[in-house]
Amino acid sequence: MTAIALTIAGSDSGGGAGIQADLKTFSALSVYGASVITALTAQNTLGVTGIHDVPPEFVREQMDAVFSDLAVNAVKIGMLSRPEVIRAVAGGLDRWKPARVVLDPVMVAASGASLLVPEAVETLRAVLIPRAGLVTPNLPEAGRILGEAAAASEAEMLDQARRILAMGPEAVLLKGGHGQGPESADLLVSATGHRWYRAPRHPTRNTHGTGCTLSSAIAAGLALGVPLESAVAEAKDYVTRAIRAADRLKIGSGHGPLHHFHALWKGPEA
Repeated sequence: MTAIALTIAGSDSGGGAGIQADLKTFSALSVYGASVITALTAQNTLGVTGIHDVPPEFVREQMDAVFSDLAVNAVKIGMLSRPEVIRAVAGGLDRWKPARVVLDPVMVAASGASLLVPEAVETLRAVLIPRAGLVTPNLPEAGRILGEAAAASEAEMLDQARRILAMGPEAVLLKGGHGQGPESADLLVSATGHRWYRAPRHPTRNTHGTGCTLSSAIAAGLALGVPLESAVAEAKDYVTRAIRAADRLKIGSGHGPLHHFHALWKGPEA
C-alpha cells in the first residue's frame, strides 16, 4: 500500500510554510500527500498581509472527501485560526478516527504575524490538544498554551512539556529552535519518559516554515510505520539538513524557505 499523509492547515502563497511546505516534505520523504485547506494567506518571505478563513462547513466537507476515499496513515494539523474551524477539525477526527495525529499549534508566522485569534487558544487547549497523538509547540507557543512566559532553560522546558502532556495528548515535542546556545534542543515527553534531540544551530535567516516542515516530516515517518521516537529523530535530521541547504536557494528578500528537496534536486542547488 502507498503511505498517505494528510495535512490540515493554511495555505502559504509564498510556498515556504503551511500546506505547501507540508506537501513538499511528504513528497521528499516518499509519502503521498493529501490536503485540507483551513485558511488562505497572502504571504511572502517578508510577512503576512492577509488571511481569508475557509468556512468550517467546507473544512468538514474536505475532510470527509479525503477520509471517505483515501486510506490515510497519518494526519498533520497546522494553522487553525478560529474556534469554529478548530471544532470542525475535531469533529472530523471523531468521525474518521485516524490512528496517528500530529498537531502543530501554529500561532505566529516567522515574520511575527499572528495566525491565531486570541479566543481560539482556549478552544485549542480544550478541544484539539486532547485528541492529538503528538503536539509540537515551539517555546513561545508552549508558553501561550500554558498562559505564561516561554521556557528559558531545559528544566523549564521539561516542566512545561509535562504540563501540556497532562492536557491529554499521547506525547509532546517541545521545540527549542527559539532558544539560545550553540545547539537546538527539542524535547519529547510521553507517559514513558522523555528524550532530547539535539543538533548544532546553523546561522541562516532562511528558516521560514521550519515548524511546519518538522511536524509534517514526523507525520510522514509515522505514515510509513516508523515508531514515534525514531520518526522524531529522522524528522529532526531531515530538517537540519534542509536548513543547512537553505542558503543554496535564492527565494525572496526576507525569511526564505528551507530546501525541502536538498537531497533530490540536481544542478547548482544540489
